[in-house]
Amino acid sequence: MLKIHAFRLLPGQDLKASLEQYVRDRQIKAGVILSGVGSLQRATLRLADESLKTFEQKFEIVSLTGTLSQDGCHLHISLGDSQGQVVGGHLKDGCLIYTTAEMVIGEISDVTFKRRPDQDTGFNELVVES
Repeated sequence: MLKIHAFRLLPGQDLKASLEQYVRDRQIKAGVILSGVGSLQRATLRLADESLKTFEQKFEIVSLTGTLSQDGCHLHISLGDSQGQVVGGHLKDGCLIYTTAEMVIGEISDVTFKRRPDQDTGFNELVVES
């Protein structure tokens, strides 16, 4: 069973921190981003080479995808700048909403997402429990 949550984030809110707080407040054990649109005024991403980069400019959120749980979130974002160029990566804290972020989350009721250390990747990776 899939329960749908729809809400809006406001200017100045931190996108990742706000999503994590929403999940904690509602005790969502397994969630997925169904839709995320809006804009950012600052973005902090972990890039493919694992470096962190902060961008101080206005972006449109072109795509946002990932999993959400009490145990942590794994979110990737693509952002378009004023020239139509796109940058993307792993969403980190410090991504501030410019005008709005309209979020739709699907909550899966019959599983729990957990994050456990994976010795091969060095990251906490997804474990799905029934």
